[in-house]
Amino acid sequence: MALMKKILIPLALLIVIFSSWYVIKATRRPNIILMIGDGMGIAQIYAGLTGNHGSLALTQFKVIGFSKTNSGNNYTTDSGAGGTAIAIGKKTFNGAIGVGPDSLPSTSVLEYAEGIGYATGLVATSSITDATPASFISHEARRYDLNNIALDFLNTDIDVFIGGGRNDFTKREDSLYLVNDLRAKGYVVLFSMDSIRNINSGKLAGLTAEMHNPTIAEGRGNMLVEATETAIRILDNNKKGFFLMVEGSHIDKEAHSKDTLGVINEMIDFDKAIAKVLEFAKKDGNTLVIVTADHETGGMSIPRGDFETGEIDAEFSRTAGHTGVMVPVFAYGPGAEKFQGFQENTDLFYKMLSSLRIKVE
Repeated sequence: MALMKKILIPLALLIVIFSSWYVIKATRRPNIILMIGDGMGIAQIYAGLTGNHGSLALTQFKVIGFSKTNSGNNYTTDSGAGGTAIAIGKKTFNGAIGVGPDSLPSTSVLEYAEGIGYATGLVATSSITDATPASFISHEARRYDLNNIALDFLNTDIDVFIGGGRNDFTKREDSLYLVNDLRAKGYVVLFSMDSIRNINSGKLAGLTAEMHNPTIAEGRGNMLVEATETAIRILDNNKKGFFLMVEGSHIDKEAHSKDTLGVINEMIDFDKAIAKVLEFAKKDGNTLVIVTADHETGGMSIPRGDFETGEIDAEFSRTAGHTGVMVPVFAYGPGAEKFQGFQENTDLFYKMLSSLRIKVE
Protein backbone atom coordinates (compact mmCIF):
# COMPACT_ATOMS: atom_id res chain seq x y z
CA MET A 1 0.00 0.00 0.00
CA ALA A 2 2.81 2.39 0.88
CA LEU A 3 4.48 1.67 -2.43
CA MET A 4 1.21 2.27 -4.27
CA LYS A 5 0.84 5.67 -2.57
CA LYS A 6 4.38 6.61 -3.59
CA ILE A 7 3.47 5.90 -7.19
CA LEU A 8 -0.07 7.31 -7.29
CA ILE A 9 0.52 10.64 -5.54
CA PRO A 10 3.25 11.89 -7.94
CA LEU A 11 1.19 10.58 -10.85
CA ALA A 12 -1.86 12.50 -9.68
CA LEU A 13 0.22 15.64 -9.29
CA LEU A 14 1.52 15.25 -12.84
CA ILE A 15 -2.03 14.86 -14.15
CA VAL A 16 -3.16 18.00 -12.31
CA ILE A 17 -0.18 20.00 -13.59
CA PHE A 18 -0.67 18.80 -17.17
CA SER A 19 -4.41 19.47 -17.04
CA SER A 20 -3.83 22.99 -15.71
CA TRP A 21 -1.27 23.68 -18.42
CA TYR A 22 -3.63 22.40 -21.09
CA VAL A 23 -6.55 24.52 -19.83
CA ILE A 24 -4.37 27.64 -19.65
CA LYS A 25 -2.99 27.06 -23.16
CA ALA A 26 -6.44 26.32 -24.57
CA THR A 27 -8.02 29.45 -23.07
CA ARG A 28 -5.21 31.95 -23.65
CA ARG A 29 -5.85 34.48 -26.39
CA PRO A 30 -3.85 33.63 -29.50
CA ASN A 31 -1.00 35.59 -30.98
CA ILE A 32 -1.97 37.15 -34.31
CA ILE A 33 0.42 37.54 -37.22
CA LEU A 34 -1.20 39.42 -40.09
CA MET A 35 0.73 39.33 -43.36
CA ILE A 36 -0.19 41.71 -46.18
CA GLY A 37 1.18 41.31 -49.68
CA ASP A 38 0.68 44.79 -51.09
CA GLY A 39 -0.84 44.43 -54.58
CA MET A 40 -0.97 40.63 -54.26
CA GLY A 41 -3.78 39.09 -56.30
CA ILE A 42 -4.24 35.56 -57.56
CA ALA A 43 -2.03 36.19 -60.60
CA GLN A 44 0.84 37.51 -58.45
CA ILE A 45 0.61 34.40 -56.28
CA TYR A 46 0.58 32.13 -59.32
CA ALA A 47 3.54 34.00 -60.77
CA GLY A 48 5.48 33.27 -57.58
CA LEU A 49 4.31 29.65 -57.61
CA THR A 50 5.51 29.22 -61.20
CA GLY A 51 8.76 31.09 -60.64
CA ASN A 52 9.47 28.87 -57.64
CA HIS A 53 8.83 25.76 -59.77
CA GLY A 54 5.43 24.92 -58.29
CA SER A 55 6.27 25.38 -54.61
CA LEU A 56 5.11 28.04 -52.13
CA ALA A 57 4.52 27.97 -48.38
CA LEU A 58 1.12 29.50 -49.14
CA THR A 59 -0.02 26.13 -50.51
CA GLN A 60 0.04 24.78 -46.92
CA PHE A 61 -3.02 26.84 -45.99
CA LYS A 62 -6.30 24.91 -45.99
CA VAL A 63 -8.60 27.78 -45.00
CA ILE A 64 -9.00 30.20 -47.91
CA GLY A 65 -11.45 33.03 -48.59
CA PHE A 66 -11.79 36.23 -50.58
CA SER A 67 -11.91 39.87 -49.57
CA LYS A 68 -13.72 42.71 -51.37
CA THR A 69 -11.37 45.67 -51.53
CA ASN A 70 -13.40 48.72 -52.59
CA SER A 71 -12.81 51.83 -50.49
CA GLY A 72 -15.41 54.14 -49.00
CA ASN A 73 -15.37 56.50 -51.96
CA ASN A 74 -14.04 54.45 -54.86
CA TYR A 75 -14.55 51.06 -56.51
CA THR A 76 -10.74 50.79 -56.60
CA THR A 77 -8.92 51.40 -53.34
CA ASP A 78 -5.50 52.86 -52.72
CA SER A 79 -3.16 51.37 -50.12
CA GLY A 80 -4.19 53.92 -47.49
CA ALA A 81 -7.88 53.07 -47.55
CA GLY A 82 -7.12 49.38 -48.15
CA GLY A 83 -4.83 49.10 -45.16
CA THR A 84 -7.15 51.21 -43.03
CA ALA A 85 -10.14 48.94 -43.72
CA ILE A 86 -8.19 45.98 -42.31
CA ALA A 87 -6.66 48.01 -39.47
CA ILE A 88 -9.77 49.79 -38.09
CA GLY A 89 -12.72 48.01 -39.69
CA LYS A 90 -14.05 51.03 -41.59
CA LYS A 91 -14.13 51.79 -45.30
CA THR A 92 -12.67 55.24 -45.66
CA PHE A 93 -11.70 57.53 -48.54
CA ASN A 94 -8.63 56.96 -50.69
CA GLY A 95 -5.60 58.69 -49.25
CA ALA A 96 -6.62 58.33 -45.61
CA ILE A 97 -4.89 56.22 -42.96
CA GLY A 98 -6.33 55.20 -39.62
CA VAL A 99 -9.37 57.46 -39.87
CA GLY A 100 -12.98 56.81 -40.83
CA PRO A 101 -14.94 58.51 -43.61
CA ASP A 102 -15.50 61.44 -41.21
CA SER A 103 -11.69 61.92 -40.93
CA LEU A 104 -11.86 61.09 -37.21
CA PRO A 105 -9.31 58.71 -35.70
CA SER A 106 -10.45 55.15 -35.00
CA THR A 107 -8.71 52.57 -32.82
CA SER A 108 -6.74 49.98 -34.79
CA VAL A 109 -6.45 46.27 -34.07
CA LEU A 110 -2.83 46.90 -33.06
CA GLU A 111 -3.95 49.52 -30.54
CA TYR A 112 -6.69 47.24 -29.21
CA ALA A 113 -4.07 44.52 -28.79
CA GLU A 114 -1.89 46.94 -26.80
CA GLY A 115 -4.91 47.62 -24.59
CA ILE A 116 -5.07 43.98 -23.44
CA GLY A 117 -1.36 43.88 -22.68
CA TYR A 118 -0.13 42.40 -25.95
CA ALA A 119 3.27 43.18 -27.40
CA THR A 120 2.92 44.70 -30.86
CA GLY A 121 5.02 45.12 -33.96
CA LEU A 122 5.18 46.22 -37.59
CA VAL A 123 7.54 45.05 -40.34
CA ALA A 124 7.60 46.33 -43.92
CA THR A 125 9.92 46.37 -46.91
CA SER A 126 8.60 49.86 -47.70
CA SER A 127 9.04 52.85 -45.44
CA ILE A 128 7.49 52.06 -42.06
CA THR A 129 5.60 55.36 -42.45
CA ASP A 130 4.07 54.24 -45.75
CA ALA A 131 0.32 53.79 -46.09
CA THR A 132 -0.20 50.16 -45.12
CA PRO A 133 1.99 49.89 -42.00
CA ALA A 134 1.04 53.43 -40.95
CA SER A 135 -2.66 52.52 -41.07
CA PHE A 136 -2.16 50.38 -37.95
CA ILE A 137 -0.50 53.05 -35.82
CA SER A 138 -1.26 56.48 -37.26
CA HIS A 139 -4.43 58.52 -37.76
CA GLU A 140 -4.06 61.04 -40.55
CA ALA A 141 -6.45 62.19 -43.27
CA ARG A 142 -3.53 62.39 -45.70
CA ARG A 143 -1.22 59.40 -46.10
CA TYR A 144 1.62 61.61 -47.33
CA ASP A 145 1.87 63.65 -44.12
CA LEU A 146 4.97 61.64 -43.32
CA ASN A 147 6.29 64.03 -40.66
CA ASN A 148 3.06 63.69 -38.67
CA ILE A 149 2.97 59.93 -39.21
CA ALA A 150 6.47 59.55 -37.76
CA LEU A 151 5.37 61.59 -34.73
CA ASP A 152 2.45 59.21 -34.28
CA PHE A 153 4.91 56.40 -33.59
CA LEU A 154 5.80 58.22 -30.38
CA ASN A 155 2.18 58.23 -29.24
CA THR A 156 1.86 54.46 -28.92
CA ASP A 157 3.53 51.67 -26.99
CA ILE A 158 4.46 49.61 -30.05
CA ASP A 159 7.37 47.33 -29.14
CA VAL A 160 9.02 46.65 -32.50
CA PHE A 161 8.96 48.32 -35.88
CA ILE A 162 11.34 47.53 -38.72
CA GLY A 163 11.29 49.11 -42.15
CA GLY A 164 12.53 52.04 -44.17
CA GLY A 165 11.63 55.69 -43.58
CA ARG A 166 14.66 56.83 -41.58
CA ASN A 167 14.48 60.35 -43.09
CA ASP A 168 11.01 60.85 -41.60
CA PHE A 169 12.60 60.53 -38.16
CA THR A 170 15.92 62.24 -38.82
CA LYS A 171 15.70 64.73 -41.73
CA ARG A 172 12.44 66.49 -41.07
CA GLU A 173 10.96 69.80 -42.14
CA ASP A 174 10.61 70.79 -38.47
CA SER A 175 14.27 69.86 -37.77
CA LEU A 176 13.27 67.48 -34.98
CA TYR A 177 15.53 64.46 -34.55
CA LEU A 178 13.03 61.83 -33.41
CA VAL A 179 15.70 59.21 -32.81
CA ASN A 180 16.44 60.94 -29.50
CA ASP A 181 12.76 60.82 -28.57
CA LEU A 182 12.58 57.12 -29.41
CA ARG A 183 15.64 56.41 -27.28
CA ALA A 184 14.11 58.40 -24.43
CA LYS A 185 11.10 56.07 -24.62
CA GLY A 186 13.37 53.05 -24.25
CA TYR A 187 13.87 52.02 -27.87
CA VAL A 188 17.10 50.68 -29.23
CA VAL A 189 17.34 52.51 -32.57
CA LEU A 190 19.31 50.74 -35.27
CA PHE A 191 19.90 51.42 -38.94
CA SER A 192 21.05 48.11 -40.44
CA MET A 193 19.92 44.50 -40.47
CA ASP A 194 23.45 43.48 -39.42
CA SER A 195 22.65 45.03 -36.04
CA ILE A 196 18.90 44.46 -35.96
CA ARG A 197 19.08 40.69 -36.45
CA ASN A 198 21.01 40.32 -33.16
CA ILE A 199 18.36 41.90 -30.93
CA ASN A 200 16.42 39.45 -28.76
CA SER A 201 14.42 41.58 -26.34
CA GLY A 202 13.33 45.08 -25.40
CA LYS A 203 11.91 47.81 -27.62
CA LEU A 204 13.35 48.11 -31.10
CA ALA A 205 13.09 50.73 -33.85
CA GLY A 206 14.84 49.43 -36.95
CA LEU A 207 15.06 52.05 -39.69
CA THR A 208 16.74 50.15 -42.49
CA ALA A 209 16.67 52.72 -45.32
CA GLU A 210 16.37 56.47 -45.78
CA MET A 211 13.09 55.99 -47.63
CA HIS A 212 11.80 52.67 -48.98
CA ASN A 213 14.02 49.62 -48.82
CA PRO A 214 15.23 48.50 -52.25
CA THR A 215 13.53 45.74 -54.19
CA ILE A 216 15.01 42.24 -54.39
CA ALA A 217 16.41 43.13 -57.82
CA GLU A 218 18.04 46.22 -56.31
CA GLY A 219 19.77 44.18 -53.61
CA ARG A 220 17.48 44.07 -50.55
CA GLY A 221 18.65 40.55 -49.74
CA ASN A 222 17.01 38.63 -46.89
CA MET A 223 15.79 41.70 -45.03
CA LEU A 224 12.09 40.75 -44.83
CA VAL A 225 12.69 37.25 -43.48
CA GLU A 226 15.28 38.42 -40.95
CA ALA A 227 13.13 41.35 -39.80
CA THR A 228 10.13 39.05 -39.38
CA GLU A 229 12.12 36.51 -37.38
CA THR A 230 13.59 39.26 -35.20
CA ALA A 231 10.19 40.79 -34.50
CA ILE A 232 8.67 37.43 -33.54
CA ARG A 233 11.62 36.58 -31.29
CA ILE A 234 11.27 39.87 -29.39
CA LEU A 235 7.47 39.93 -29.21
CA ASP A 236 7.24 36.31 -28.05
CA ASN A 237 8.87 37.34 -24.78
CA ASN A 238 5.48 38.75 -23.76
CA LYS A 239 3.59 35.80 -22.27
CA LYS A 240 0.23 37.55 -22.66
CA GLY A 241 0.62 37.35 -26.44
CA PHE A 242 1.47 39.56 -29.38
CA PHE A 243 0.14 41.13 -32.57
CA LEU A 244 2.43 41.56 -35.57
CA MET A 245 1.72 42.95 -39.05
CA VAL A 246 4.22 42.07 -41.79
CA GLU A 247 3.99 43.68 -45.23
CA GLY A 248 5.61 42.47 -48.43
CA SER A 249 5.40 45.98 -49.83
CA HIS A 250 7.16 45.75 -53.18
CA ILE A 251 4.92 43.22 -54.93
CA ASP A 252 2.87 46.36 -55.58
CA LYS A 253 5.83 48.39 -56.79
CA GLU A 254 6.94 45.78 -59.32
CA ALA A 255 3.39 45.30 -60.61
CA HIS A 256 3.05 49.06 -61.10
CA SER A 257 6.22 48.87 -63.18
CA LYS A 258 4.86 45.91 -65.20
CA ASP A 259 8.01 44.04 -64.20
CA THR A 260 7.14 40.34 -64.40
CA LEU A 261 10.41 39.06 -62.95
CA GLY A 262 10.21 41.68 -60.22
CA VAL A 263 6.75 40.46 -59.20
CA ILE A 264 8.03 36.87 -59.09
CA ASN A 265 11.03 37.82 -56.96
CA GLU A 266 8.98 39.87 -54.49
CA MET A 267 6.31 37.18 -54.25
CA ILE A 268 8.85 34.45 -53.52
CA ASP A 269 10.54 36.68 -50.93
CA PHE A 270 7.21 37.35 -49.20
CA ASP A 271 6.50 33.62 -49.24
CA LYS A 272 9.83 32.95 -47.51
CA ALA A 273 8.63 35.17 -44.66
CA ILE A 274 5.31 33.29 -44.66
CA ALA A 275 7.23 30.01 -44.33
CA LYS A 276 9.06 31.30 -41.24
CA VAL A 277 5.81 32.51 -39.70
CA LEU A 278 4.12 29.16 -40.31
CA GLU A 279 7.10 27.37 -38.80
CA PHE A 280 6.71 29.44 -35.64
CA ALA A 281 2.92 29.07 -35.55
CA LYS A 282 3.05 25.29 -35.86
CA LYS A 283 5.59 25.03 -33.06
CA ASP A 284 3.76 27.52 -30.84
CA GLY A 285 0.30 25.99 -31.26
CA ASN A 286 -1.55 29.18 -30.32
CA THR A 287 -0.84 31.61 -33.15
CA LEU A 288 -3.38 32.75 -35.75
CA VAL A 289 -1.76 33.55 -39.10
CA ILE A 290 -3.66 35.57 -41.72
CA VAL A 291 -2.23 36.29 -45.16
CA THR A 292 -4.04 38.66 -47.51
CA ALA A 293 -3.63 41.78 -49.66
CA ASP A 294 -4.92 45.34 -49.52
CA HIS A 295 -5.71 45.24 -53.26
CA GLU A 296 -4.49 43.82 -56.56
CA THR A 297 -2.07 45.84 -58.66
CA GLY A 298 -1.52 45.81 -62.38
CA GLY A 299 -4.48 43.81 -63.65
CA MET A 300 -1.97 41.00 -64.06
CA SER A 301 -2.76 37.90 -66.10
CA ILE A 302 -0.64 34.91 -67.08
CA PRO A 303 -1.55 33.40 -70.46
CA ARG A 304 1.62 31.29 -70.64
CA GLY A 305 4.12 29.80 -68.21
CA ASP A 306 6.38 26.85 -67.45
CA PHE A 307 6.80 25.31 -63.99
CA GLU A 308 9.97 23.52 -65.03
CA THR A 309 11.84 26.64 -66.16
CA GLY A 310 10.01 28.96 -63.76
CA GLU A 311 9.29 31.40 -66.57
CA ILE A 312 5.99 33.12 -67.31
CA ASP A 313 4.69 35.39 -70.02
CA ALA A 314 2.57 37.90 -68.10
CA GLU A 315 0.39 40.75 -69.28
CA PHE A 316 -0.71 43.83 -67.37
CA SER A 317 -3.62 46.18 -67.90
CA ARG A 318 -3.05 49.40 -69.81
CA THR A 319 -2.63 51.56 -66.73
CA ALA A 320 -0.98 48.93 -64.48
CA GLY A 321 -2.56 50.69 -61.52
CA HIS A 322 -4.67 49.16 -58.79
CA THR A 323 -7.75 47.16 -59.74
CA GLY A 324 -11.01 46.56 -57.93
CA VAL A 325 -10.94 42.76 -58.00
CA MET A 326 -11.19 40.63 -54.87
CA VAL A 327 -8.02 39.35 -53.23
CA PRO A 328 -7.44 36.05 -51.42
CA VAL A 329 -7.40 35.51 -47.66
CA PHE A 330 -5.47 32.60 -46.15
CA ALA A 331 -5.69 31.61 -42.48
CA TYR A 332 -4.01 29.09 -40.20
CA GLY A 333 -4.31 28.40 -36.48
CA PRO A 334 -6.96 28.95 -33.80
CA GLY A 335 -10.02 30.68 -35.29
CA ALA A 336 -8.81 30.26 -38.88
CA GLU A 337 -12.23 29.02 -40.00
CA LYS A 338 -13.69 32.50 -39.46
CA PHE A 339 -11.79 33.78 -42.48
CA GLN A 340 -13.12 31.45 -45.16
CA GLY A 341 -15.68 32.48 -47.76
CA PHE A 342 -16.51 35.90 -49.20
CA GLN A 343 -16.03 38.89 -46.90
CA GLU A 344 -15.49 42.63 -46.82
CA ASN A 345 -11.96 43.80 -46.08
CA THR A 346 -13.40 45.43 -42.95
CA ASP A 347 -14.54 42.00 -41.72
CA LEU A 348 -10.91 41.01 -41.13
CA PHE A 349 -10.67 43.62 -38.37
CA TYR A 350 -13.73 42.31 -36.53
CA LYS A 351 -12.66 38.69 -36.92
CA MET A 352 -9.25 39.47 -35.45
CA LEU A 353 -10.87 41.26 -32.52
CA SER A 354 -13.16 38.28 -32.06
CA SER A 355 -10.12 36.01 -31.80
CA LEU A 356 -8.71 38.39 -29.18
CA ARG A 357 -12.08 38.31 -27.37
CA ILE A 358 -12.44 42.07 -27.70
CA LYS A 359 -15.95 43.38 -28.22
CA VAL A 360 -16.61 46.63 -30.11
CA GLU A 361 -19.83 48.19 -31.31
